[in-house]
Amino acid sequence: MSEASAKLVYVCDQWEIDLGRRELRSRGIPVPLGGRAFEIVTVLVQSATQIVTKDDMMQRVWPGAVVGDGTLHVHISAVRKALGQDRAILKTVSGRGYRLLGSWTAEQREATAASVYSSPTRASGAPPANNFPQLITRLVGRAAACQSVRDLVSAYRVVTLTGPGGIGKTSLAIKAVRYLLADFEDGGWIVELASLSDPGLVPSTVAATLGLKLIGEISAESVARAVGGRHLVLVLDNCERVIDAVADLAETLTRLCPRTTIVATSREILRIDGETVYRVPPLEVPAVGQAAPGYIMQYSAVELFVARTKALNAGFTPTAEDLASIAAICRHLDGIPLAIEFAAARAAVLSVQGVSAGLRDRFALLTAGSRTALPPHRTLRATLDWSHELLPETERRLLRRLAVFPAGFTIDAATAVMTDTGFDASAMLDGIANLVAKSWVALDKSGGNARWTLLETIRAYALQKLAESGESDDAQRRHAAFFRDLFTTQARGPRSSLLERIWRAMSERSTTFARRSTGPFPRPEIRRSASTSQSPVHRSGDTCRR
Repeated sequence: MSEASAKLVYVCDQWEIDLGRRELRSRGIPVPLGGRAFEIVTVLVQSATQIVTKDDMMQRVWPGAVVGDGTLHVHISAVRKALGQDRAILKTVSGRGYRLLGSWTAEQREATAASVYSSPTRASGAPPANNFPQLITRLVGRAAACQSVRDLVSAYRVVTLTGPGGIGKTSLAIKAVRYLLADFEDGGWIVELASLSDPGLVPSTVAATLGLKLIGEISAESVARAVGGRHLVLVLDNCERVIDAVADLAETLTRLCPRTTIVATSREILRIDGETVYRVPPLEVPAVGQAAPGYIMQYSAVELFVARTKALNAGFTPTAEDLASIAAICRHLDGIPLAIEFAAARAAVLSVQGVSAGLRDRFALLTAGSRTALPPHRTLRATLDWSHELLPETERRLLRRLAVFPAGFTIDAATAVMTDTGFDASAMLDGIANLVAKSWVALDKSGGNARWTLLETIRAYALQKLAESGESDDAQRRHAAFFRDLFTTQARGPRSSLLERIWRAMSERSTTFARRSTGPFPRPEIRRSASTSQSPVHRSGDTCRR
């Protein structure tokens, strides 16, 4: 950028587009916008209200790269979100391209400290500085997810990858951000936060990773001012234990560092302005009843299981019977990559059928994690214990009560099994919302009514917690009474669409418990154990955090 361009600011009413600081401002306040998204704004404002075609936009913003329509749409959506109530000034001209409306005037202003920062030089062709670990094994079944994350990281300033433990947030973040490193002159840095228990150490941990030399008290603001105008991407990994401190730091960096992009991985979202959230999906699993080996092998969960088993047992070649069992194992494990890798490690020494039979007690079976993995990823139970410890007691109690529903639940159903705790419908909504935000509960979007579910692995874990609490019999009685009353009310007329969905869902999931349950409401076997913990939505504009 020339010195003259570095001082150029385009102004229209309350909006300012500062080319030097690479900031979009509303009434003087920076509005978070990713690097590529800001380049779209620059192209539009410099075109002086003229139409910019889609092809021209792609060539100017992504020169020399092959970019799909979906990527451009993500970035246009990011710009419109940043414009808020004035989003209509970014006009789509059907079949032609885009145009920025308004009377924009260019002003020359003195460059600020952030805009005159000079990036360290590096040898031609050398990758930007970074501390990302190499991914030794191929990331199976994540091509589409990687592309989605790349698009979000280049369109937004703060991107949070969230989901339950073991879903693959860290691996996906590293894979996606590594691909984008060339876009960041000052490189990319991953800061591991899983080992922190003191929130006050978050700023100093980030400062140490970035090699910042700070004098005096190290705070979020001092770190942000030291980063200044550096053009870098910062991956804050495993944020859930120190979520409030991470949120404060991310918010401060977004405000004071116009060229810093933040990617967070966390089982709970940050809930700060400007954050966009990507909920990492499980791997794909085959449907029940599909037994053709060629069909089963098309699914990423099965591909991962077979690949990891072969890595530990070179002679492993799955038979048709093995593939059918592997498909069932992957369904039981909800397509969660870490759980599937644990199962594959056991299959390499116990056989596929041995793993399938042992899944009744998955937490005792799936313990063969990597010796070098972080403590939360060494066993399946430790993965869940890690975030369960962070729940307040009211949410722990709600979670274990919700486990009595094998096919999901509504607010009325959840309230029915919590009547002895003083939870009303309002408190129930708040509690469920918190569990969704912390990746314990998922919203079921298959029907028109509000309905939620627990992944089967999470439900099995919560059932064990329910048994340990001594509340199991009471919760099961309240569960049975609720459905008895519900079906009694509906008995004289045709089943409602809600009841049809309940029956269909329970029919689909009853195979999980078919060998040990009878009757229309299967009651899973609960393994009673004296053991306890063994380990040390969306885009956010919410005002509260935890």
